[in-house]
Amino acid sequence: MHQIINFFIRHKNFIVFLLLFTLSLLFTVQANSYQRSKFINSANWLTGGVFKTFNNWSDYFSLKSQNELLIEENRRLREVTINKGFSTEPELTMDSTSVLNQYHVISASVIKNSIQHAKNYLTIDKGTKDGLVQDMGVITSNGVVGIVENTSKNFATVQTLLNELSLTNAQLKNSNHFGTLKWDTRELNQVQLVDIPRQANVKKGDTIVTGGMSTIFPKGIPIGKISSFELNANDNSFVIEVTLFNDMSNIGHVYIIKNRWREEQQQLQQDTN
Repeated sequence: MHQIINFFIRHKNFIVFLLLFTLSLLFTVQANSYQRSKFINSANWLTGGVFKTFNNWSDYFSLKSQNELLIEENRRLREVTINKGFSTEPELTMDSTSVLNQYHVISASVIKNSIQHAKNYLTIDKGTKDGLVQDMGVITSNGVVGIVENTSKNFATVQTLLNELSLTNAQLKNSNHFGTLKWDTRELNQVQLVDIPRQANVKKGDTIVTGGMSTIFPKGIPIGKISSFELNANDNSFVIEVTLFNDMSNIGHVYIIKNRWREEQQQLQQDTN
């Protein structure tokens, strides 16, 4: 307190000058319309700049919460899309209330990703406490990523399409000819679709989607596009090179597909066999 008093005593002349100068400005602004308008415009410019800067900083710090809202919105939209079916053909479009309850979508973030090995995996930040189990399909907004391999309480590993053990049922989007998608480990983001019969109308640039022949992926989820193909003379089937829609080296968020009817379907197939 003593130091504050000493400060005012030492600088009393400057403080008095500052007060008088401020008062003179106020009287001038009040007495003259021109100076008053200039003062208001300057004040608006100053306060506007301050508020703009504050809002920019506020927007920056709120990006995380906004991204979380967008991810949740995308998850809901993805769930609706999967349940209704990806195809525009009438026989593949599912509209009944019961079908709309078949698939549940869970969002997750990727915390580790490998692409350099013959067997590549993702690690995601969701586990059994979030409802994840082995053999659930994993996708992004671009297409298929892989299948849940192992789970713990809070985490799970995903066997990606870039894994020599990966075998995924896939088909040509423009027909019902289906085969098996696998990876020869040679090139990043390039996989192979085999066992497509020679009768199929295969064209470069055609889209490859999931075939829906398992309980893992619904039919019609995008995988990639045909970059080249050749006929295997040994079994009269095509070997098709597929460029993935996903850049597997750049995956931050994924969606896990939970098939609520999986156990029922598996049990029926087992009983039939």
